[in-house]
Amino acid sequence: MIEIRLPVTADLANGLEAHFCEDYQENWLLYEDAAKAVHELRGFFEDRAAAEAALGELRDVFPDLPAGAGLVEERPVADADWKEAYKLHFRPWTDRGLHWVPVWEQATYDLPVGDVLIPLDPGMAFGTGNHETTRLCVRRLLDVRDAWGAGALGGKAVIDAGCGSGILALSARKLGFGEVYGFDIDPDAVQISEENAALCDLTGAIEWRRDDLVGGLDGRQSDILMANILANILMDHADRLLAAVKPGGWLILSGILAKEAETVRACFAERAAIVWGVQTPTDSRTDGEWADVCLSRGKESVTSNL
Repeated sequence: MIEIRLPVTADLANGLEAHFCEDYQENWLLYEDAAKAVHELRGFFEDRAAAEAALGELRDVFPDLPAGAGLVEERPVADADWKEAYKLHFRPWTDRGLHWVPVWEQATYDLPVGDVLIPLDPGMAFGTGNHETTRLCVRRLLDVRDAWGAGALGGKAVIDAGCGSGILALSARKLGFGEVYGFDIDPDAVQISEENAALCDLTGAIEWRRDDLVGGLDGRQSDILMANILANILMDHADRLLAAVKPGGWLILSGILAKEAETVRACFAERAAIVWGVQTPTDSRTDGEWADVCLSRGKESVTSNL
């Protein structure tokens, strides 16, 4: 295999990350050395021709990618090294009694008594809990648990739109939510989600499906709808996302750059007034360069005909 390395700025790294979240790929990784404030784009390909073609396509979208002597390093790399590379970027993470842990560290992880461990092997699917957009969603999900009480969750339904590795749906099930459903347009993500469900002893406990937002939400409503996608896609499907939330439920949106948060908030506040029939306050939090937007649907609101 061939490895390509290009140094990139922090701003360019953010743009690449957003692009990779939207347009699924399995050959590129973004590496960050936080201590040295260094960002690097790395690609792994079967041969030089595939590497050059992929780099050319990426340059069409990001013309500011560096070029020139010394900026691109190509070297043979063992296939096993590439397949294991993602493990370097997945570290254990915890919040309010839930622990997301790489499955290869599960045996040695020190889990506090009474807490819940969620073992994961994300492969190349998006979503480990190490990324800000995933953490923002998880924190909102835990907020719902805290607000409603653990004993009230069994009768509540959850949808994870754009499930990636399945971390959000799995977390919901481990917290005690009842019907949980996750879907993703990428077939590898659905397969990885099913495999992670097995690691969590949740085989058959969650419905997984390969679909986009149109088909995935068709005829569905839930008490909690989480959509960790990208701002432009969220806004394009605002009415559909809002309509899929039951009265009294929460809509949790992530995958939003912090600089886009106000635009997304304004869009969903405007559409919620029409789709839900009431003026609805929105809330937003930031984590690094990323943000979420959250809306709670009042029980008195009604869904308009779409």
